[in-house]
Amino acid sequence: MKKFIVPMLLSAAAGAQPGDRLEEVQVTAGRIEQAVSDVSTAVTVIDADEIRSQAPAISTDLLRGVPGAFVQQTTPGQGVPIVRGLKGSEVLHLVDGFRLNNALFRNAPNQYVALVDARSLARLEVVRGPAPALYGSDAMGGVVQMVTELPQLDIEPALSGRAVFDYQTADEALTGHLTVSQGGRRAAMLASATYQDVGDRRVGGGAEPGNSAYTSRAGRAVFVARPDDRHDLMLDLQYLRQPGTPRFDELVAGFGQDQPASAVFSFEPNDRLFLHARHQWHEVGGFIDELETHLGYQVMHDDRRTRDTGSTSLRRERNKSELIGLTVQAQSRTGIHQLTYGAEIYADEVSSSRTATDINSGTTESIRSRFPTGSTMDSIAFYINDSFALGSRLDIDVGARYSQFDISLPPADRPIGTDVDVDDLTGDLGLIYEIQPNLSLVANIGRGFRAPNIFDLGTLGPRPGNRFNIGNPNLGPEEVLTTDVGFKWSSATVVAEAVVWQADYRDKIDSVPTGGIDESGRTIVQSRNTAELDLWGIESGLRYRSGDGRFGVEGVINYTRGEQTDADGFSQPGDRIPPLNGLLAVSYGLSPEIGVDAAVRFAADQERISDRDAGDPRIDPNGTAGWAVFDLGLQWQVSAALDARLWLDNVMDKRYREHASGIDAPGRSLGLSLSASF
Repeated sequence: MKKFIVPMLLSAAAGAQPGDRLEEVQVTAGRIEQAVSDVSTAVTVIDADEIRSQAPAISTDLLRGVPGAFVQQTTPGQGVPIVRGLKGSEVLHLVDGFRLNNALFRNAPNQYVALVDARSLARLEVVRGPAPALYGSDAMGGVVQMVTELPQLDIEPALSGRAVFDYQTADEALTGHLTVSQGGRRAAMLASATYQDVGDRRVGGGAEPGNSAYTSRAGRAVFVARPDDRHDLMLDLQYLRQPGTPRFDELVAGFGQDQPASAVFSFEPNDRLFLHARHQWHEVGGFIDELETHLGYQVMHDDRRTRDTGSTSLRRERNKSELIGLTVQAQSRTGIHQLTYGAEIYADEVSSSRTATDINSGTTESIRSRFPTGSTMDSIAFYINDSFALGSRLDIDVGARYSQFDISLPPADRPIGTDVDVDDLTGDLGLIYEIQPNLSLVANIGRGFRAPNIFDLGTLGPRPGNRFNIGNPNLGPEEVLTTDVGFKWSSATVVAEAVVWQADYRDKIDSVPTGGIDESGRTIVQSRNTAELDLWGIESGLRYRSGDGRFGVEGVINYTRGEQTDADGFSQPGDRIPPLNGLLAVSYGLSPEIGVDAAVRFAADQERISDRDAGDPRIDPNGTAGWAVFDLGLQWQVSAALDARLWLDNVMDKRYREHASGIDAPGRSLGLSLSASF
């Protein structure tokens, strides 16, 4: 459920002032801190209060029922946001400004966003639409940025913390989170830990299909310092590990299957280590006003243990991406112009191995790995963005970026290797016209691109839908041209937006059957630049808060339509296009301490199914049925240091599936959360 009672109660308790604007601050759209109403781009923001009220298992849980996004979940413990009809590596994912997307990122549903601890987030931001100038490759459908919590500097040294306990009945999910922070005038530290133990999911109607239990544990330590008023330093260490997460759709027979594709399929383990250093230099002097430097190091493991149904060969995979990145960014104000410009360098190295063990004889042999081990993907980019006003009502943003990629796949255990060089010049233009003080017209146009990564070029192994992928070293980049126009309203009681958008996606990398069948009966496929995808849609959202902050209403409607044309001219619906979906929610503060909320989440039928989707056991070939579920919530601020929340999701115990997901959604679920601060 999208529980947004907490912000309402806080406003009521604090006594909202008539002049206060009900809007969020974001940093992703322009790589600088700005109010959502001050940027032309369509932006969705989930703030810290909303994050805590929703008790997310993974970060994508926060994006259900928000403008411009839809959530797909192949198996519990994983999930991807679909932004303007695109997903996976077609959307850029960032953590504190550093790329989560790596050389292994699939242009399909994947597990990698779940390797960022949702309980460590201070804010989740979604830029809807391409951001080619400031972010470059992969920012095709948009940018999803996870901004983590930082310790706060204070005049007087102070120790503070927060302990959270959650329990939900549908999957007997138990989550514990602890944050401890020590603040000081010139330095501060924060440490946190999260533990999750999730059982098998009970879906609507009481069925328990099994094969969905998992555990997750995460830890974090961050240090910030301000040696003087012109310099800020940050050092951050993040780690999350899922020791063994089953892939439900491979282990339970889906649509069109008499038996599951796999007898064993476990991501074992998946983890992410992230080291991040940042330096901010204020009032630099001369032409430069602000200078910011980021240095990051990310190691991600995507290890697997699998065995096809009926096979005696147990396979063990070890796949690793090791990504190093450096970003230097400056800001300069000259007359009416606000310039943001910089350079990025990323270097990614992939290692991969695979063994097969005969479960009868116990003999083990090395077999061809999923990726050519030793593959590298290096990139360098330069970008600039100019924000300026023409008169008192019109603001303009214009930006450009040059990107260069060097991708190398050595022979490793394959007959040959290859080198791929890609460069591109991308850009965007946005404007805001103030019709009246609270109402603005916004419009944007941008050309984005995506360089093929190691997954696209060199993957060898099973894929969902009973497929087996072989590599293609001859892939080229994808490109998209997107336009949108809409309105934004922002006042003390109402924030609203409505956006119409259209995207032309060219040279789309698509999975194409080669005509062969492997020894396990899987269809052999290969990624090729064969498709064109035309997308358009409508995004709208409204949030109302009464003047005293006690009563709130929220509404969201999203619609996306996609049509894909293959190289032979055959046209069909795009893959995994979300149906019409939305949310209607109300909240009321009975007192400054107690509040209630109710919400209806819904999605229409999705009968426009591509041929590939029709053959995917996760998707009903006749289309995904529409659904509507009713959720209730209660919050009680027991004391200044203790909050309690009780919620009942899917009150009517509806059995339903979010389109393209691999498992039905949870059935009726009673949840309890206790949060103690000190």
